[in-house]
Amino acid sequence: MTPANPTPKPAQPLRILSGVQPSGKLHLGNYFGAVKHHIALQDQGQCFFFIANYHAMTTIQKADALWDNTRDVALDYLALGLDPAKVAFFRQSDVPEVTELAWILSTVTNMGLLERAVSYKDKIDKGIEASVGLFTYPVLMAADILIYRSHRVPVGRDQVQHLEMTRDMAIKFNHAFKEIFPEPQPIVPKEDAMAKVPGTDGQKMSKSYGNTIDIFAEGKPLEKTVMGIKTDSTPMGQPLNPDTCNVYTLYSLFATLEEKEALAADYRAGKIGYGGAKKLLKAKIDGYFAPFREKRKQLALEPASVEDILRDGASRARAEARITMDLVRQVTGLAK
Repeated sequence: MTPANPTPKPAQPLRILSGVQPSGKLHLGNYFGAVKHHIALQDQGQCFFFIANYHAMTTIQKADALWDNTRDVALDYLALGLDPAKVAFFRQSDVPEVTELAWILSTVTNMGLLERAVSYKDKIDKGIEASVGLFTYPVLMAADILIYRSHRVPVGRDQVQHLEMTRDMAIKFNHAFKEIFPEPQPIVPKEDAMAKVPGTDGQKMSKSYGNTIDIFAEGKPLEKTVMGIKTDSTPMGQPLNPDTCNVYTLYSLFATLEEKEALAADYRAGKIGYGGAKKLLKAKIDGYFAPFREKRKQLALEPASVEDILRDGASRARAEARITMDLVRQVTGLAK
């Protein structure tokens, strides 16, 4: 007989998944567009954050560069506040089950779906070789997400299509075999910060454009980069327009509302030139990242501890991946 008030089953914790490619040094666009949001999410659910070194192989094919970049991303995230006690933080390649799931998903994925990927077309237009890995990138991304049966995925607007493709693959798999995968939903910031982080040349900040300001740059290298930000030729003493100035836009990422309003007023009154604004920006960058820099330097002296963190994260992630793959193998007939 069913009790009058049965004890409800505990709800499965919200699972949040995201990854970052180790394709070079992280910059301000990465920080304000992704890293800062990831760290803020670590208290909001069961998080799996990984360093996407398989994905990076579509553009990096030098072993030392890939290894060094992967280490640098780990140091950056840990220094910037990612807590490995709260988050499973790991290298993508330390969970080999993800590549098995990618193959299985590829058997239910239509070519037409992949051919419509805007990101693939953009990369080809930029001269990146049209490898099979680049073409099937969305399938591996789907496997990354689905293998932990993730519910939410923080993405920029340029990655929303890939998440839609992931949901399509999940639906196709569930229909063909059995409902195993939830349909993950995006977490998109109300304001896509990454689209608003200009590089030193005014384009969107991107490693591929060579216009970045590295998060952990300091001293003369940071000064040279900031002072090299492209501006117009308005002479000192003439009014400047803060709404069209890359220096002001970058300064605004760090400043309080009062500081932004004060600098905007000085711009319009001709009380400050671009050189003075650049010095203010450099001071803001220095002040904001200084504590993180010191922590990163300390972590860099403890490579074994960082490796232990990544291996522990991989162990936790792989335990979940194995549960998923056991289900997948059973429903597909690969195992009894």
